[in-house]
Amino acid sequence: MRKYRIIILAVIILAIVGLGIYFLIKVLRPVSAGVLIETVPAASVFIDGGQVGRTPYKETRKPGEIIVKLIPESADTPLAPYETKVSLASGIETVIRREFGATDETSSGDIVSYERVGGRTIGLSVVSIPDGAQVSVDGTVRGFVPYKSSSITPGEHQIVVSSPGYIERSLAIKTVRGYKVTAVIKLAPSPEAEVKGEEDVQEKTVQELVEILSTPTGFLRVRSGPSTANEEVIQVKPGERYPLLEEDSESGWFKIEYEKDKEGWVSNQYAKKLSEEEAKATPTPTPKASPTPTSSTTITPSATPTTTTTLTPSPTPTGSI
Repeated sequence: MRKYRIIILAVIILAIVGLGIYFLIKVLRPVSAGVLIETVPAASVFIDGGQVGRTPYKETRKPGEIIVKLIPESADTPLAPYETKVSLASGIETVIRREFGATDETSSGDIVSYERVGGRTIGLSVVSIPDGAQVSVDGTVRGFVPYKSSSITPGEHQIVVSSPGYIERSLAIKTVRGYKVTAVIKLAPSPEAEVKGEEDVQEKTVQELVEILSTPTGFLRVRSGPSTANEEVIQVKPGERYPLLEEDSESGWFKIEYEKDKEGWVSNQYAKKLSEEEAKATPTPTPKASPTPTSSTTITPSATPTTTTTLTPSPTPTGSI
């Protein structure tokens, strides 16, 4: 009988020791941190330089800072990869979302991460790219980024970030007592804004054109400076148009680009700057200027020269236009 009591007592002691060890491990060992990565399209996931899988990707890891690199899988159009550094918090899942574009500027996404602040404090911080976007929380406009709040209630919340010329982005977050949640949101330009930007560039280009007018010699000399005393560099023909680079305030001469990366000046007596309407009405590409004739070749002058004037041998041309 005594032997059975000793055995039972030993079992009880072992059970107590085992439970004590289990609870000590649970208390002393840090709680794992989670990470969730979602992308459009799918992407290969690298963490701290090693490939760990592809999106959608989810795992638990040791808390701490990690470097995440995402390489999009796209066979049709080259897309910009993405790399970021995040800090994983114990017992919290950090979320990374990315919608890839051709460049980092046209891509969008968000990162929702947590930082332990202790006590019963609840913090919310919203950062956006571009800066200065408007923030709404649960349907109410709260201000502009960077936005911070310590009076938000615990639980699920809907965050909406918007900015003129960009696509609005919405995401759900969960606030927890003792933690500050930070949402970093990257907005992508709206298609309408991109088209408008291209139109503005084209509009600016067509406004800055110079058209060569008729001349007594059938051509106009392009010179190295804004006067007839400067060296002739090439000749251009009436009717041709060239990008305007500069207008001399004293002489009124125009500086044009007669070939790619080649510049020269033409007299405003035989050239005019086109208005926006004129440039839009009949747009023409920059023509290639005619080479400067030698002493054995010239352009035959006529009463009404056109751009189809032919070259014929004749004495060296006169005039200093």
